[in-house]
Amino acid sequence: MTNTSVIHVYCMPGLAANPTIFEKIALPQDKFQIHWLDWLLPKPKESIKDYSRRLCEKVKHENPVLIGVSFGGVIVQEMAQLIDVRRVIIISSVKSEKELPRRMRFARCTKAFKIVPTSLARHVDAFEKIAVGDFAKKRAKLYKKYLSITDIRYLDWAIEKMVCWERAEPYPGVVHIHGDSDEIFPYKYIEDCITVRGGTHVMIINRFRWFNDHLEEIIMTGELKEKKENLIKN
Repeated sequence: MTNTSVIHVYCMPGLAANPTIFEKIALPQDKFQIHWLDWLLPKPKESIKDYSRRLCEKVKHENPVLIGVSFGGVIVQEMAQLIDVRRVIIISSVKSEKELPRRMRFARCTKAFKIVPTSLARHVDAFEKIAVGDFAKKRAKLYKKYLSITDIRYLDWAIEKMVCWERAEPYPGVVHIHGDSDEIFPYKYIEDCITVRGGTHVMIINRFRWFNDHLEEIIMTGELKEKKENLIKN
């Protein structure tokens, strides 16, 4: 018999990432069921709204929780405008174009994102072979494992939609979790978030224990009680 009281949680990975970034995320199985969402290949000139509508077709349960990382956070915010959801949680992401860093806003104005050599994504294996030093080798292995979406049509589309996302003000009710050491979306531009001290852009992977300790509370209440290792940024 299906447990109708179980809360279904759908997780959307970051740009070019596969959903195994969530492989170490655990929630009590008597209360939650986690589902991973995969990136789709965008149609020519497809809008972010239409793309999000196609992803909504992958959601098979009513009033789910949507969790998105980085560009996946932007996508789940758009999905939540199309279906009824229990809660939207974004991680290492942004709630509006005002939270984008200056370099992205500059790229938006100048269309500089169009000259990004996305074809290099096909050469992650080569990067791993030439990496020098422990840090570079670990980062290369991380890229190889989690950044598996290398289709240029997807990459060109996703980078443009991320940089050019039109959202002047945040959607109401979005819960934002952000690391104060995020190198992609710097913390200084982020407002109204649950802060993970020392958290980087990949904290969903290397700080998974933090999420396993606190995600249930955040899903159920939409907030996190202030504790020694955490703070709420106002």
